[in-house]
Amino acid sequence: MQIQNYIDGQWVEVEGKKLAVINPANGQQLAQVPLSTAVEVDMAAKAAKRAQKAWANVPAPKRADYLYEIAFHLKQKKEQLATLLTKEMGKVLEEALGEVQEAIDMAFYMAGEGRRLFGETVPSELSHKFAMSVRTPVGVAGIITPWNFPIAIASWKAFPALVTGNTVVWKPSNETPLIAYEMTKIFNEVGLPAGVINVVFGAGSTVGTAMIEHPDIQIISFTGSNETGSKVAELGGKLLKKVSLELGGKNAVIVMDDADIELAVEGILWSAFGTAGQRCTACSRVIVHKDIKESIVARLREEMKKLTIGNGLDSANKIGPVINKSALEKINKYVQIGKQEGATLLEGGHILSEPPFDQGYYFEPTLFVDVEPHMIIAQEEIFGPVISLIEVSSLEEAIEVNNGVVFGLSSSIFSKDVNTIFKAQHLLDTGIVYVNAGTTGAEIHLPFGGTKGTGNGHRDSGQAALDVYTEWKSVYVDYSGKLQRAQIDV
Repeated sequence: MQIQNYIDGQWVEVEGKKLAVINPANGQQLAQVPLSTAVEVDMAAKAAKRAQKAWANVPAPKRADYLYEIAFHLKQKKEQLATLLTKEMGKVLEEALGEVQEAIDMAFYMAGEGRRLFGETVPSELSHKFAMSVRTPVGVAGIITPWNFPIAIASWKAFPALVTGNTVVWKPSNETPLIAYEMTKIFNEVGLPAGVINVVFGAGSTVGTAMIEHPDIQIISFTGSNETGSKVAELGGKLLKKVSLELGGKNAVIVMDDADIELAVEGILWSAFGTAGQRCTACSRVIVHKDIKESIVARLREEMKKLTIGNGLDSANKIGPVINKSALEKINKYVQIGKQEGATLLEGGHILSEPPFDQGYYFEPTLFVDVEPHMIIAQEEIFGPVISLIEVSSLEEAIEVNNGVVFGLSSSIFSKDVNTIFKAQHLLDTGIVYVNAGTTGAEIHLPFGGTKGTGNGHRDSGQAALDVYTEWKSVYVDYSGKLQRAQIDV
């Protein structure tokens, strides 16, 4: 299968190099993705710029109608899209269905914003004068999305951009271009005007850089690694562009001594090993009160042994492959570092290379204990199915350990004490806090994002996403018939 770019309402064949798209479960080639250049980015950006003014003049409720149509198309194709997502990315089918549902939810939610897009009216300090603020689109939005949630995160970025009157240039991940291609077909099917959304496939170093540097693209929204995000921020900052970053996490589940142990273990397992640990919100650390440490460890080990690993299309499997060989090697490197640092490896810790795993990229669910907060495995994002368990003696120590990393995305606490819960949600320094649930499972109508090294203060999802893709305009209407000077003629 040959994947094409989508520029100015047309499918565009790209000459030159192409990259194989591989099913991580079995190594089979699914398609070839084109490696576009700055030339294709220029075509897309210019098309988006040409379309933007007319699109912004479409009433917001009418722009929203397109999102409703997209939602219905996604709903109709949910099973088909989820199956493709599992083949391309590796996550188990149940999770893939959930991800497509997230895109459906986001389409409906942002369509609703087409009749809101609230500004403010405020009293003026002067008589016969009216004061208000309104949202205006930024212009052309460049969105760069990752492979781990290729359709959900695209919906987080594209849908608020569209409903607020921006046009879009989208660079999907080379690891998961097929789901992006199918989503682009839906954009075409619903009749979005030519140039409103443009899709350019290719390498981040080429296409992504060209997008950031292009003068017709006013905002860049990027989700990915901290290393790449820093480069995006640096280049975008030099050009005084609006840049929205959602980066890594080193998320922790805190389990206090009064916690429901069974519920906590269930939450840890889902957060740590769902999507094979390849979520920015994945539980990478478990911070456990010393009085229940042994109970938690025993139950975790017992339940980890029951986890089934394999192709995500088999409903019997709970954990699929990691995305590629490079990811496999990175996870294994961190496991070796953990052993060298003196942590105790209790479960897992191996690449699965014997049949039936020999054709794919599989890593065992892994548990380290005797982990100190300063260790590398407790500080750096592994992005795989690896838990580091850290023992603490109090809530205060647990919060200090949780906050003692450079990231600030998601945290969780299990406790039955309302005072403990409220103290924790106040002091935990992450953008997302869960109580008696794991670190994953954000809902689309609240802001998604984090503090510190997790980003630069912007948020995906919820009404907060509208701020990324709009500028505030303050409007003063003086109907007094005379010149009135604010702060002077009062």
